[in-house]
Amino acid sequence: MNRNLNIVVLGGGESGLGAAKLAQKLGHSVLLSDRSSLSAENRQALIESKIDFEEGQHSEDRILGADLIIKSPGIPEKAPLIQKIRTAQIELISEIEFAARHCQGTIIAITGTNGKTTVTSMVHHLLETAGENVALVGNIGTSFAGSLAEGDHDYYALEVSSFQLDDIIHFKPHIAILTNITPDHLDRYNNSVDEYAAAKLRITENQDEKDHFIYCADDVLTNKYLQEYPLRAQQWQLSLEQTVDNGAQINSDGILQIIINQQLDMDINELALQGKHNTYNSMASGVAGRLLNIRKEAIRESLASFESIEHRLESVLQIYGIEFINDSKATNVNSTWYALESMQKPTIWIAGGVDKGNDYSQLAKLVGEKVKALICLGTDNSKLHAAFEGLAPMVIDAADMDEAVRMAYKMGDKGDAVLLSPACASFDLFENYEDRGRQFKNAVRQL
Repeated sequence: MNRNLNIVVLGGGESGLGAAKLAQKLGHSVLLSDRSSLSAENRQALIESKIDFEEGQHSEDRILGADLIIKSPGIPEKAPLIQKIRTAQIELISEIEFAARHCQGTIIAITGTNGKTTVTSMVHHLLETAGENVALVGNIGTSFAGSLAEGDHDYYALEVSSFQLDDIIHFKPHIAILTNITPDHLDRYNNSVDEYAAAKLRITENQDEKDHFIYCADDVLTNKYLQEYPLRAQQWQLSLEQTVDNGAQINSDGILQIIINQQLDMDINELALQGKHNTYNSMASGVAGRLLNIRKEAIRESLASFESIEHRLESVLQIYGIEFINDSKATNVNSTWYALESMQKPTIWIAGGVDKGNDYSQLAKLVGEKVKALICLGTDNSKLHAAFEGLAPMVIDAADMDEAVRMAYKMGDKGDAVLLSPACASFDLFENYEDRGRQFKNAVRQL
C-alpha cells in the first residue's frame, strides 16, 4: 500500500479504533467517523492518539473524498452511505482485511455460527502453552488491527464473524476453521441461509494448496454448502460419528485421535471441557496445533488445562445444592441447543431477548426431557410461550434479571441447575450479552 493515503474509518467501536490506530502508525491521514456517540474510553483514546474524529454524524464530503474506507462490521451493505461509497468506487474493506495486509505473522482464523469464541481461545491457549508468541484478536475482544498497532506477534488466533468477512478482498489465513453453520443473522442476509453460508465460507476463498481448512464433517449445512464452494486448501475433517482419513475422530474406546503426521491419542475424559460441542472444539484446536507442528505433549496439556470462557456455560455458584450456569453468549437457538444437551440435572431455563426470526422447534425434545421450568426474560415473550407451553411444566415471565434469578431460586430444589441460555440477542434489556451475563452473576451472588 502506498504511503500517505487519505483513510476514513467508519465506526468508532473496538475494530474502528484499532484500524484508526494502525492507519496512523503506518503514516496515513486518518478520520474516524461514527454516526452515534463514541464511548468515553474510545473518545479519550482518539484524543490521546491525536487521531481526527467526528461523532453524531457522517460528513459525506470528507468520507467520499477518501482513498480508502475501512468499515465497521456492524454497518450493513444496504446502508445509504455504503451505497454512495460503492457508486463513487472508493475501495471499501473490513478491519481484518486492512490488518491482514500489514501482518507478518501466521493467521489462524476461526468462524462459525457457534463455538468460534471457544475455539479461538483454545488455539490461543494451545500456542501459549507451547511457548509461542501469539495474540488473541478479532471478534473476541481486542481488534486485529489494534493488536498490530501495538506490535508484532508470530501467531494470531483470530475470531472472525460473517459480518467481518463480508468486506474482505485478499484476506488469506494459513489455517481457517469453520465450526458449523446454522441459521443466524438472517436479517442481514435477506433471510437467506444460502447468503449467510456463503459469507462464512469466504474465509477460504483466497487460500491455496499450502493452506489448511478444518471443518466439522458431521454438520449438515457445512457439508451441503461445501459441495457448492470451490476449495483449494488442504481439508481436515472433525467427526464424532464417522471415520475420517485426515483430521480428528473418536474411536470405539472413547479415544480422541488426531490423524496428522504421527497420530495423537487422548482419552476424551481428560479434556478440560466436556460435552459433544466441546469435543468438536477440542478437536479443532488440536488439529490446528498439529498442522503448526506443535509438540503432542503441549497439545495434550493445553486441551486438559483449558478454562471455559466467560459467559459460555460458565459455572457461577452453587447455592443450597442449586447450580447456576451463565451461558449468556448463547444468542441463537443452536447455541442453546448445545447448552441444554449438556445439562445433566433438572434444569430451570432462563431465556428470551430480541428474537432474530428464531425457530424453536429444534429445542422441543430437549425442553420436554430436561426443563422443569422456563423463565422468559424479554420485552416480548409470546413466541417462547407459544413454543414451549405444554412442553415445560411451567412457563412464566420475569421483568428483569434480578426477578428471573429470584424466581429460579425459589423454584429450584437441591440437585437442580439454573441455566441462563437466552437463544436471543440481548439488546432489549441489556447493552450486550456480556452485560446480560454480568447482571446474571451479580443477581446470583446477591441471593
